[in-house]
Amino acid sequence: MQTTRVSVDVGGTFTDIFVINEATGSIAIEKVASSKDPIDAIIAGVASAGVKLKDVALFSHGTTVATNALITRRLPRTAMVCTKGFRDVIEIRRANKEDLWDTYKDVVKPYVPRRDRLTVPERVDSNGNIVEELDEAAAREVARILKRREVDAIAVCFMNAYTNGANERAMRDILVKMLPDTPVSISSEVLPEIFEHERFSTTVANAALSPIVVDYTSRLGDALAEQGYSRDLLMLHTGGGVMTPQSVRDFAARLAGSGIAAGAIASRHIAMMCGFPNSIGLDMGGTSTDVSLAYGGQSRVTKDWYIEYGYPIRFPAIEVMTIGAGGGSLAWRDEAGSLRNGPDSAGARPGPACYGNGNEQATNTDANVFLGRLGTSLAGGKITLDAELAEAAVTRTVAEPFGLEPHAAADAILKVANANMSDAVRLISVTRGLDPRDFALVAFGGAGSLHGVDVARELSIPVVIVPPNPGVTSALGCLLVDIQHDFGESYIVAVGDADAGALEAAFSRLEAEAHARLKHEGIADEDIVIQRTIDMMYQGQWRSLAVSVPSPVVSIEELVGRFHEEHAAEYNYRRDDAPVSFYRLNLRAVGAVAKAQLPEYEPTGETPAPTTHREVWFEPSASVSTPIYDRATLPAGFKFDGPAVVEQLDSTVLVPPGASAEVDPHLNIIIRV
Repeated sequence: MQTTRVSVDVGGTFTDIFVINEATGSIAIEKVASSKDPIDAIIAGVASAGVKLKDVALFSHGTTVATNALITRRLPRTAMVCTKGFRDVIEIRRANKEDLWDTYKDVVKPYVPRRDRLTVPERVDSNGNIVEELDEAAAREVARILKRREVDAIAVCFMNAYTNGANERAMRDILVKMLPDTPVSISSEVLPEIFEHERFSTTVANAALSPIVVDYTSRLGDALAEQGYSRDLLMLHTGGGVMTPQSVRDFAARLAGSGIAAGAIASRHIAMMCGFPNSIGLDMGGTSTDVSLAYGGQSRVTKDWYIEYGYPIRFPAIEVMTIGAGGGSLAWRDEAGSLRNGPDSAGARPGPACYGNGNEQATNTDANVFLGRLGTSLAGGKITLDAELAEAAVTRTVAEPFGLEPHAAADAILKVANANMSDAVRLISVTRGLDPRDFALVAFGGAGSLHGVDVARELSIPVVIVPPNPGVTSALGCLLVDIQHDFGESYIVAVGDADAGALEAAFSRLEAEAHARLKHEGIADEDIVIQRTIDMMYQGQWRSLAVSVPSPVVSIEELVGRFHEEHAAEYNYRRDDAPVSFYRLNLRAVGAVAKAQLPEYEPTGETPAPTTHREVWFEPSASVSTPIYDRATLPAGFKFDGPAVVEQLDSTVLVPPGASAEVDPHLNIIIRV
């Protein structure tokens, strides 16, 4: 019987494998070095974990392939076909800058250069009326040029196509006929909503990524099938669900940011298991830290996100803030003589100085090793760290330039890193009107549990949760999601002119499309869940709020009342006498997939002994003889006080003096700060 579930999260340094056997409840993890072709590391990691793919019922995967392609600009040659006169929309953008005060820093160039942005005569007005039919002779000439240029993907972006996509579909038909092997994305299907730049930008990203992710998912699917896997490969997307390869072909850009979403999903799930509906995820890896927030058991979802500033991808995504703070982040002195930390990183190669690969600049890992907080053996002995090289790097980079004693210098490096992470938490909580003291902090990733308590103290967060396998928690997130698709269309109507029947008919059209797609992916009717929302605004605004919509729609007045309540909750004021408009219909279609169930253990009453003691510096003035525990020996119900260090294959947990810890029934370590 197929009782095994496998998830894989590919990072820049390690590829993490999480395996759970539903029949026995046993969990296995594996970390292997990431490879140039991620598929090689995936297959090697699965084999190293002892998994036989013929016994696997579900294989879920979070990938950085799409994200890395956009960041590195290693994209296939992509063309864009636009309405005549509008080829520069994606270059004009919003005419804004990420740093308003930096005169010399320009926004990066669009993904499609101007010479590959071609135009055709056509026009649709704002009400969806075709003012000018597509000029088919011009369209065929554009297709001929693109065929001669041997482009790899095409985005079709016409003005006002969100109200009527007929001209875009006609253009696509011509392109598909003349370039049958070239994927074509049209904006009226990728993102049918107003605001040309956002719609065009999302469609261009979708087109550019399509050849890359389709090739990747196809090759990975074939590689898994060769090893005996017989089910669908499920790919995690930014919205917090998974997609099958069939959907990836049409919505490739949904995989941008895939791996980041997995950690947010897992941290929310773990916090809920521990009884904390309000939680902040702190996922600290080798090069960056991802901060996410769940309130009332729900992750915050945004459509205002991007991989590169100026080029939004408007698919719904779990809100995650990423900063350059990781184990490999470099300490440095700026021009004003201040100590800085990150965002530049030593990466996997050469890595921190203590790796012995030639880097001589101190990193967070070097500071932790020198202070004794991190041992000299990682990943079950696969990586050995050199404490003397760490000390030399700290001395050279910080102690000598700043005139500090080496231990004080190492402590300063970590304090700056912790301050950077604390600022990120404030941005995602305090600036939204949320008090961090009302939350639990879930610390995971390879380095998150080393820094979690210090960040919590900085923010007065009372509880830190460290999952059983913090280094592979993001991989676990891939096993906790359903197949999920998001549908939508513009619906710009004043509520005074709206009709409940017409609104219900519009939602019914979206539901029919959702049911068809999920049934095509093999989801039974009883496993389909539909969630409706409608974006609304006070007339004259351009920002909108999503309001839940009942099925069927019976009262426009009820929706307006809900909008006023949501507006008061979000912005602390409401205007019941102001006219309100509808803006956009949203429909989330969920195909329920059986979730991984984490095992639960009864307290044994055992008191495990430390494996050894080590001198650890929690303050630069003196070290403390600290017990070192092997996490595999810590039973449910075990309580201990700091200082303590808990070591395991994929991470190290630091419990400083003054904190107390307890192992819960799911083997999470709950630290009271």
